[in-house]
Amino acid sequence: MENKLFYKSLLDWYQIHKRSLPFRDVKDPYKIWLSEIMLQQTKVSTVIPYYRKWIFKYPNISSVANSDLEDLLKMWEGLGYYNRCRNFHKASKVICDQYKGYIPDDWTSFISLPGVGEYTASAVLSIAFGKKYAVLDGNVKRVMFRQLGFKKSSTQNMKRVKNRLKKLIPDFKPGDFNQSMMELGATICFPRNPKCDNCPISSSCIGFKNRKPEAYPTKNKKSVIPEYHFISGFLWDGENFLIRKRETNLMLGGLWEIPNFKINVDEEPILTFVKKVKKDLHLDIKMKEKLGEVKHRYSHFSVLVSVYSCKIINKESLNKEKQKLIIPREIASFPFSNVNHKIFSLMGYNN
Repeated sequence: MENKLFYKSLLDWYQIHKRSLPFRDVKDPYKIWLSEIMLQQTKVSTVIPYYRKWIFKYPNISSVANSDLEDLLKMWEGLGYYNRCRNFHKASKVICDQYKGYIPDDWTSFISLPGVGEYTASAVLSIAFGKKYAVLDGNVKRVMFRQLGFKKSSTQNMKRVKNRLKKLIPDFKPGDFNQSMMELGATICFPRNPKCDNCPISSSCIGFKNRKPEAYPTKNKKSVIPEYHFISGFLWDGENFLIRKRETNLMLGGLWEIPNFKINVDEEPILTFVKKVKKDLHLDIKMKEKLGEVKHRYSHFSVLVSVYSCKIINKESLNKEKQKLIIPREIASFPFSNVNHKIFSLMGYNN
């Protein structure tokens, strides 16, 4: 009876207060899967325009499978965590090759797809196919830790939360239950200043009863993130400058960039850059003036990039597949990372 009251109160609240989102109240597993991938570590407000543009250009899984990865990365440009896009492309090909274009609705098959983990499998299978799998993302974790009065994010407590969710999730509308839990964490049960008076399940919440909901779970101390120094250069050949394509197995793989290299504290930046361009790109260059610096922060580190103007002395060894000479107005034709767009903005080359 206690479990029934919990999910009934939650689902009743959800039907009235859920946000109107373009990927909500749809049953197409492709669209649901895409939205869940885009929403990983990304705000809903950021995802919505990307989702709409993507669906307009790629309306189904086969359109993704039949597209060039570089075109997909261009569509994904600015959304970050590009490995999500690469894996989605790989998975779409598997589905078209092995499942005749139909997204599998069983756990074993779906979770075996590239880029699919426990959370994504639970979300898609429950929302799209009505399978009884409970999701556990950051929002749900916060709701459940406050409900159960857990402060430490220990392995044991996480196991208890998962077991509790398995008991709470109903046989009917498990997808709505999962979405309501995530919605509650996103719109009511905030990390700070939660709106407990508007919560439909506050009566069973230990954090609320103790009048200290923000104490659950205990916040981890933020570690100091390292900063790395890079030197980057516009390698000019007349009115064209050089860009290169990153290897797909690297961070930001498949994106294009102007050449850059990490500089250690004991290295002389300009001399090191000239040597590395010679070694890696097989090009001779002449360094000219410094253009400025840009900073960019990733999830676990930050970078400081010194940007220089350089002149290519010879271009006979140019690798035309992985290196191109372009003029500034062609920037919009290639997928670049945010840090490269900051560098382009430094020069007034806005996309």
